[in-house]
Amino acid sequence: CGLISVKEWLQILSWSMTYWRCKGLKTAYIRIMTAAHPVAQLTAEAYPKVKRNPNFKVLDSEDLAYFRSILSNDEILNSQAPEELASFNQDWMKKYRGQSNLILLPNSTDKVSKIMKYCNDKKLAVVPQGGNTDLVGASVPVFDEIVLSLRNMNKVRDFDPVSGTFKCDAGVVMRDAHQFLHDHDHIFPLDLPSRNNCQVGGVVSTNAGGLNFLRYGSLHGNVLGLEVVLPNGEIISNINALRKDNTGYDLKQLFIGAEGTIGVVTGVSIVAAAKPKALNAVFFGIENFDTVQKLFVKAKSELSEILSAFEFMDRGSIECTIEYLKDLPFPLENQHNFYVLIETSGSNKRHDDEKLTAFLKDTTDSKLISEGMMAKDKADFDRLWTWRKSVPTACNSYGGMYKYDMSLQLKDLYSVSAAVTERLNAAGLIGDAPKPVVKSCGYGHVGDGNIHLNIAVREFTKQIEDLLEPFVYEYIASKKGSISAEHGIGFHKKGKLHYTRSDIEIRFMKDIKNHYDPNGILNPYKYI
Repeated sequence: CGLISVKEWLQILSWSMTYWRCKGLKTAYIRIMTAAHPVAQLTAEAYPKVKRNPNFKVLDSEDLAYFRSILSNDEILNSQAPEELASFNQDWMKKYRGQSNLILLPNSTDKVSKIMKYCNDKKLAVVPQGGNTDLVGASVPVFDEIVLSLRNMNKVRDFDPVSGTFKCDAGVVMRDAHQFLHDHDHIFPLDLPSRNNCQVGGVVSTNAGGLNFLRYGSLHGNVLGLEVVLPNGEIISNINALRKDNTGYDLKQLFIGAEGTIGVVTGVSIVAAAKPKALNAVFFGIENFDTVQKLFVKAKSELSEILSAFEFMDRGSIECTIEYLKDLPFPLENQHNFYVLIETSGSNKRHDDEKLTAFLKDTTDSKLISEGMMAKDKADFDRLWTWRKSVPTACNSYGGMYKYDMSLQLKDLYSVSAAVTERLNAAGLIGDAPKPVVKSCGYGHVGDGNIHLNIAVREFTKQIEDLLEPFVYEYIASKKGSISAEHGIGFHKKGKLHYTRSDIEIRFMKDIKNHYDPNGILNPYKYI
C-alpha cells in the first residue's frame, strides 16, 4: 500500500522464499511482513457485545501434540507473540484482527480431514483461510480460533484442453491459475484486482463476482464440481462431475458462497473459457450517471458479442487513485464526474478494433462522452485497467476504509453513494485532517448492477460507523436491492440478512448450518 519500496518488497520476497526452506528464519520473515502492515484493533475489543462461545475448547499442549503428529514443521505456525501471526489474524482492510496462536497449513485433503475430525471431536473452533483478501471479515478469527490455511495445497491437478475442464487444489493462487490456462490457450472465467493473492478455493467459497461477470457469469454456473471436507472430517467430492448431470440435488451449490461455514473447499473443477485472440479497452470521461446508463445500453447494442466488461468510477474514486498512482500519467486531459472503462474481447482483432473505433466515434459525435481514449497496444490496455483495479487499494491507503458491496436496479445504482456522501458531509466528517473521512467513493460493475461504496478514512470511529449503519442497509432495502452483491456476509454483515432475505430463507440457511456443523466450530460468529 505504498509503505515500502519496490526494492524492499523484492528483498522481502527473497527472504520469504528462504523462510520456506529454512525453519530458522520463520520469526524474522513474519516480523518483516508485519512491519509492512499497520495493526488493527482487536475485533473482540472493537465489538465487545460479541462474546466467545464458552462451549469451544481452549487450545492446549495435548492438541498441539496431535497436530504435530500429523503435520510437518513447515505446516504449523505456533506463537504467543501477536506480531508473529498478524498476517493471518488481520484482514486486508485493517479493520478486523483476531487472536489465534495457531496456524495450520496442511498440504493434502487427507490432512485437512484429520484436522477437522479432531477439532470437531474436541470442539476447537476453526477459521478456513485462503489468500486473506476477504472484505467482510470472513477469513480471520474473531477470538482464538485455529486458522486453517490452504496455501500449501497449491497444485494444478488436471486440465482437459478439449472440454476446458480445469481441476486444482483450493490453495492455487488465481494469478497462477490464469497463467497456467493462458499457457494452454484458455482463461480462468473470473478476474479480480486481488488476483496476485486470492486463491481459487477462497473465491469459490465467497462466490466472488469479479471484473468479467458480464461476459462469463457467476461461479455458480462455471464450477463443475468441488472436493469439500465437512466439519466432522468427512470428505464429499464431485470434482469429476460432468457438464450435465441431473442425478439428484446439486450439492456443490451449497458450498459456493458459504464462506467456509459448512465445509472447507479443498479442490475445484471449473470450466475455463477459450483465450480471446483480441483484447481492447476504452476509457471515457462522463458528466452524469444518466449518461453512464445510456452508454451502457449503447455498448450492449453495438458491441454486443465482444463486450466483456463495463466498469464505472466516480470523481472521488479517481481522485484517490491519482494521488495513489503518483507516477502514472492519467489517460484523460480533464477531470470528470464519472469515468467508464469498457473492455472488449473476441477472436478477430481487426473486426473488434473496427467495431470499437466506430463506437468511440459515434459516442463522441452524439455528445454522450466528454472525452475518451482507446488503448493502442497491450501496455495501454494494462494501464487503463490499472486505473480501475487500483481504486480499492488507493482508498485503503489513507489508514483504512469502510466498504459496502451492493446490488441495485441500474437506475438506482449510484443513488446510495450520493446519499451516503451527503450524510457524511452534513455531519462535517469529510475533508482535510483532522477530519476522519478523506473521501466517499462509488464505483463498480454497471453490467452487473453492482456498486462498491468505499469510505476512505484516516481512522475507524464509532461516529462514522453509526452514521453508516444501519442507514446503508435501510436505504438498500428501500430500493429492494441486495446488501451483498459479491463480497459475502462474513463478520461485517452478520445479523443484517433480514434487509435482503425473508424470514423463511434465513431459517432454511440456519437449518443447513446446524445440520452440517451441529457444534458450530467452522468459522463461528459470522454469516448466519
